[in-house]
Amino acid sequence: MLKKIIIYAAVAAFPVLGHAQSKEKAVSNWQNFDLLSQGYFGISTEKAYSELLKGKKGQPVIVAVLDGGVDVAHEDLKPVIWVNPKEIPGNGVDDDRNGYVDDIHGWNFLGSAKGSVQYDNMEVTRLYRKLLPKYGSAVTSTPMSEKERKEFLDFQRITTDYMSKLQMAQIGSQNYSMLKKYLDEVLGKMGKTNPTLADFESYKPENENQGRAVKIVKSELKKDPDFAKFSKELNEALEYFDTQLKYHLNLEFDPRPMVGDNYENSSERHYGNNDVSGPDAEHGTHVAGIIAAVRKNGVGIDGVAHNVKIMSVRTVPDGDERDKDVANAIRYAVDNGAKVINMSFGKSYSWDKAVVDSAVRYAMSRDVLLVHAAGNDGQNNDVEKNFPTKYYTDSTGLNIGQAPGWIDVGASGWNNDETLKADFSNYGKKTVDVFAPGVDINSTVPGSKYEENDGTSMASPVVAGLAALIRSYYPDLNALQVKNIIMESVTKANPRVKISDGESSKKVSFADLSITGGVVNAYNALQLAEKVSKGTVQVGK
Repeated sequence: MLKKIIIYAAVAAFPVLGHAQSKEKAVSNWQNFDLLSQGYFGISTEKAYSELLKGKKGQPVIVAVLDGGVDVAHEDLKPVIWVNPKEIPGNGVDDDRNGYVDDIHGWNFLGSAKGSVQYDNMEVTRLYRKLLPKYGSAVTSTPMSEKERKEFLDFQRITTDYMSKLQMAQIGSQNYSMLKKYLDEVLGKMGKTNPTLADFESYKPENENQGRAVKIVKSELKKDPDFAKFSKELNEALEYFDTQLKYHLNLEFDPRPMVGDNYENSSERHYGNNDVSGPDAEHGTHVAGIIAAVRKNGVGIDGVAHNVKIMSVRTVPDGDERDKDVANAIRYAVDNGAKVINMSFGKSYSWDKAVVDSAVRYAMSRDVLLVHAAGNDGQNNDVEKNFPTKYYTDSTGLNIGQAPGWIDVGASGWNNDETLKADFSNYGKKTVDVFAPGVDINSTVPGSKYEENDGTSMASPVVAGLAALIRSYYPDLNALQVKNIIMESVTKANPRVKISDGESSKKVSFADLSITGGVVNAYNALQLAEKVSKGTVQVGK
């Protein structure tokens, strides 16, 4: 799952902040602003509504949010939540005979009558556990078939990656626990729960460890004086590493029995329950709000699109999603009328890519547009793997084509300068299609609340919302036309931005980080859609 979390790099005995924090803050809703008139590199949504869509009526469009769950009772989402018209709520009967009982607002593929899964392993953990019995004692000289040799090489790579992640989690947990311990000592001596920078500057540490803790806090409070925020981020980091060790990287942990399916049977489709919120709906609710929070209702925030119905398909646990669930979620969304599917998740390995490829082909055959987050590792997706992917592969892993109605989205910031590429965002001249706002995005979270989050997870629903907006007002356009319209109407940008290059970094043109070299723009896209709909312009040529 691509969740926003502030992670501190483990260095020496204590960590230091590893996430670049800016003193500048964007205004709420900046992602919908216009660069020229409002000074924020948004997608000109508000300009499009006021100048292009005024007085026009669109058709409802169903957008499926494949995620960790959506709070369907949120004050700013409740009116736009999809309701299955063929299902009678709460009667325990599969009224529409689609194999899913009481699927009123969508479906949850991470549960059963026993309850719902919250945590799961990372895919690298599942693969390491699967291959360890066979290859754990193997060496290069061990006799193997060609297929086994390839699997053995994969196992070696997986082992290195797993052990590296495990070590980082152990170090991170240890260092953050120490920081928390000695910071609590300092707070106890101060007699304050919410001290200021001045309090830390006047405090005399009693030992070296307290001194290190004070130094870290002072450094962070100079960037942002809100100690409560620092404390919250510290606790989030502790929870992050604790979750990694207990669940993500724990070889003994396997929550799948809770689901009760035959996990080895990739063609199995009818399992799960109708709990579309699940035990942690923060991420999915945030995504849903970016797409379609009720506009101009005087409450909360404004989504990119109106005339949208959000279908929640719970697919992603706290950990890596499973290919079988992703495939089934795509098929469920398609079969129940979704015309746009948002997928704000990703991972470095794929257990059963063939089953996902099959579902993606099915979506393509039914004129559905898939929008996917490029990932938050700051990596080049032309080189590194990020699943699911638009590329179909054969049994040997070779590319054999790609899904035409698929958009991969990187995350951008609000200034047309060196910060335009979000520092965490993946990129790729051949693999990432467009960029969209993904920094300091204010949106809905459970309990009718609102929070700012960062991530390509936030950029993807901006594009999904734009796609829904086009499909609402120009329903005659197919998914491929909508994709091409979005890509051919981007706002080109050319500042020099920093990217990682192995262990070092370098500056490159923003235009070289994606296929289009630009940030999506709703105003331009709707203008182009009008021309395409009238037949005066063709796209994709």
